Amino acid sequence: MHMSVKNKRGNIMKEINIGRKIVAKRHEKSITQDDLAAHIGVSKAAVSKWETGQSYPDIMLIPQLATFFNISIDELMDYSPQLETQDIRKLYQRMATAFATQPFDQVMQECQEVIKKYYSCFPLLLQMTQLLINHHMLTPSREQQEEILHQTIDLCNRIIEHSEDIHFAKDATGFKALCLLLLNQPVQVLDILGETTRVDMSEKVLIAQAHQLLGDVEKAKEVTQIEMYLNLMSLFSAELSYLNLCAADFQEAEAIFEHLHQLSQTYEMETLSPNNVVLLYATGARMYCLAGDRQKATEMLSHYVDICIHHFFPMKLSGGAYFDRIFDWIEESVGTGAPRSERVIKESMLRDVLMNPIYADLADEPDYITAVDRLRRFVEES
Repeated sequence: MHMSVKNKRGNIMKEINIGRKIVAKRHEKSITQDDLAAHIGVSKAAVSKWETGQSYPDIMLIPQLATFFNISIDELMDYSPQLETQDIRKLYQRMATAFATQPFDQVMQECQEVIKKYYSCFPLLLQMTQLLINHHMLTPSREQQEEILHQTIDLCNRIIEHSEDIHFAKDATGFKALCLLLLNQPVQVLDILGETTRVDMSEKVLIAQAHQLLGDVEKAKEVTQIEMYLNLMSLFSAELSYLNLCAADFQEAEAIFEHLHQLSQTYEMETLSPNNVVLLYATGARMYCLAGDRQKATEMLSHYVDICIHHFFPMKLSGGAYFDRIFDWIEESVGTGAPRSERVIKESMLRDVLMNPIYADLADEPDYITAVDRLRRFVEES
């Protein structure tokens, strides 16, 4: 039985290491190739070829071999349908880097192979949905972008329907809604999320109270800080969206911007969530540019560049002085790596923000020229 897969370049990617496992288990039992061959009913030469990878056991012999060694078929084939959290995180970062450095179609093929191989590993599938959402725009073909988003929705549906973890299902529902928004299908988004949100008591509040009743005050503080962190991120994102909604009224928009800026400074958001802070300064720059305040606009872009250069890389989120009990949780649950490769993010910082046509009127401003040069050098250094 042949248990390997060919990629487009024709290279053989060994997915099954059954020969190595047979050698190891045979040595554990202290038996010879002759002994194993006699028990299974094949020749010694056949066993030798299995162990050296020249051939594979017939599929009808796999259960018999697994039973003889008292192991599962998956273990015999040295295959696991599940990945550990650390392995998933490393795989995500490797694939994100590949999207930045290798041909898009080649990386997409590898993504499909990973998904097929670990189709029942729902934490991995959840990360793959995020990977595809973060990188689908790298292909210039709108048709292919939409195809990838539809594939991602299929993944989300699988997680929602088959995962027994309600948190995975909830996250998958959010990713599905994001895909639908990117596909310009707002009605479907409201169908799955509802037109308004229910006001429910947070689970983490109950968990913290339970730990407090058990006398574990430190754990209660940790869980409460996590809840505060999540609420802060939600508030900040919501206010950024509200700022964009109010862009037509400069006075209202500026008041919202100032509130967000104070919030950012109070909670040291440049280390807690630098991505949100650069979005704030980019939004502020557009706001002041549209209002005709060139000085303020260039000031915002200078702050934008400062955050990009000094707080984004290496991507290592921390809770700062206020959220001092959640670093382990951030590392485990949120991750401390960038969602896309460093090179892709840096190029996006320059192209999508500083080189945006909306800043054409700033082209002769010395501070704007300086900001562009600083960020361009930063990109070229990577």
